[in-house]
Amino acid sequence: MPELPEVEVTRLSFAGRIEGAHVHGAEMGKPLRWPLGCDPAILTGRQVLGVRRRGKYLLLDLDRGMLLMHLGMSGSLSFTAQAGPPGTHDHFDLITSRGLLRLNDPRRFGAVVYADGGELDPVAVKLLGGLGMEPLGDAFEFEKFFAGLRSRSAAIKQVLLAGDVVVGVGNIYASEVLFRSGIRPTLAASRISRPRALRLHAAIREVLALAVQKGGSTLRDFSNAWGESGYFQLEAMVYDRAGMPCRTCATPIRLLRQGQRATYFCPVCQKY
Repeated sequence: MPELPEVEVTRLSFAGRIEGAHVHGAEMGKPLRWPLGCDPAILTGRQVLGVRRRGKYLLLDLDRGMLLMHLGMSGSLSFTAQAGPPGTHDHFDLITSRGLLRLNDPRRFGAVVYADGGELDPVAVKLLGGLGMEPLGDAFEFEKFFAGLRSRSAAIKQVLLAGDVVVGVGNIYASEVLFRSGIRPTLAASRISRPRALRLHAAIREVLALAVQKGGSTLRDFSNAWGESGYFQLEAMVYDRAGMPCRTCATPIRLLRQGQRATYFCPVCQKY
């Protein structure tokens, strides 16, 4: 599933090219997770002012309103000067003066939603209002992060995935940041000391920034808007390495299930 680094990589791969473009039309394919919320025809004539990211959402700011795009479990965006007719899994086309932005999503868990009132629109508030701090910017304040951990009794892996303390630390990267912090994924978030929380805070920044630098993780079919794969999975210390030796101590990496999600950890490097 595309996580925050993959979404950011996608944004970087087309944001500069589509900025300033005028919309010539929009076409919907099969229904996605949520409805567009408007007649696609009303997007014609709008101008794309820029592309931002909030958590795993891409926000296409228009001269009136914005489009919120989510890649779901298997979605990807392409932005090309020319494209052929939509394929079986192509479910949204935004036709602009600078190219065609197309959402491909085999499982259709992704979404494109129009918010006429921008971030103040009720739809946008509903989708974005409960998201935690952005981990890659100055808004990721340690004291607020630490307070969020202290208020949660759930396992730290589950708290990271919930996204209401810090947003975008998905399943792959949660295992990685906990390894770098030396924290066992089953430890209650409220029991993490300040020094260890500082290490975790720093690891979240470092791992996600590295993942963006490496183009994200391509485990199955992720690619950016140029069609390029990511390579962070080659840097993984524990994720998807069950039974393989820890790169630090050579102890076999273990796999456990938390909330039906796979968690990978080293029982020696992550004792507590």
